[in-house]
Amino acid sequence: MTVFEDLESEVRSYCRNWPVVFDTAKGSRLTDVDGNVYLDFFGGAGALNYGHNPEALKKPLLDYMARDGITHGLDMYTVAKGEFLHTFQDKILAPRGLEYKVQFPGPTGANAVESALKLARKISGKEAMINFTNAFHGMTLGALSVTGNSMKRTGAGIPLVHATPMPYDNYFDGKMPDFMWFEKLLGDSGSGLNDPAAVIVETVQGEGGLNPARIEWLQGLDDLCKRKGLLLIVDDVQMGIGRTGPFFSFEIAGIKPDIVCISKSISGYGLPMALVLIKPEHDIWGPGEHNGTFRGNNPAFVTAAAAINEYWSDDALEKSTIAKGERVEEAFNKIAHDTPSTEMFAKGRGLARGLQFENAELGDKVAGEAFQRRLLLETAGPSDEVLKVLCPLTTTDDELDEGLAIIAESVRAATGS
Repeated sequence: MTVFEDLESEVRSYCRNWPVVFDTAKGSRLTDVDGNVYLDFFGGAGALNYGHNPEALKKPLLDYMARDGITHGLDMYTVAKGEFLHTFQDKILAPRGLEYKVQFPGPTGANAVESALKLARKISGKEAMINFTNAFHGMTLGALSVTGNSMKRTGAGIPLVHATPMPYDNYFDGKMPDFMWFEKLLGDSGSGLNDPAAVIVETVQGEGGLNPARIEWLQGLDDLCKRKGLLLIVDDVQMGIGRTGPFFSFEIAGIKPDIVCISKSISGYGLPMALVLIKPEHDIWGPGEHNGTFRGNNPAFVTAAAAINEYWSDDALEKSTIAKGERVEEAFNKIAHDTPSTEMFAKGRGLARGLQFENAELGDKVAGEAFQRRLLLETAGPSDEVLKVLCPLTTTDDELDEGLAIIAESVRAATGS
């Protein structure tokens, strides 16, 4: 591993917690160069919802490459892009009664967020944004400006302006009515709040600690935006593509955001790809006004279309994800019950699940114990106090039980219980 330590930047992070050299991966398993097999409950930070190298996606990808299909296409018309758009419209948007134009902004979630913020300002003619406490939207300057985490914000090196944070759902533990502060500021000419262009929100805060917004809170936010003439942007980069059950995480609330940011698992294969979904009346971009060299990653279009055909032609994956998520919640509740000496509780939605520890140091300790038992887990939350489960949605029931048993054992080891 000296080549990495000698040549790679100190900014590297995941490899410090998992100091092995990985070589191959399949489904929910990774294998290192020494032949050790690890169960993956990390899932590429949400980029591998269908697991590693799924066969249903690998074959069309290899076939496409073997026939010298276009790889790099910018925003040129290509067969692969056309097939993806047809598939996305016919199997995702139309059945859900959603009407969106599709923008390819560049291949990452941060690209999508930057595009959404930029477009919202162009539509409204206003600069200010509303974000939420504990939000995470990416590591570029615009995305950081609407992110809550102080460590990540400090890395910008400059003041992050033009955004005002509001309390996320349950920020005051139910002691303050929803949106009372937000609406009061909007209606008070003496509040000092800059007139906002849009509100950006995650329906479940992933990096912020697996904080799920209640359905009624999301509906209330949607209503407030409509009444006050604010655009609503949903960042579905990590929680979309089935992570919470339905394809879009906002479906459970019955809302239709003005702009939606998609990335991570949209390609289905871990290939870089991102989308910005825009209500047609808001698609006022000029040609080339926002672009990116790698916005036309055609192999990703191939696997994205294959993933939709394979996993979203019916509701089987959605039902399976919800059921597996309930099993994780049940297991976490049992772990908490069986460890009365340490305060902890389960949280999350679908297969975005967390186990939050009152003692923040336990999050990393439990994750470390799990790695020793060959289970990959990361932590989340402002102090890494939440053990985070983002296993592939295709993880089998046996693999789920195996991983949950390791987590229980790791909690006992870390707490001395």
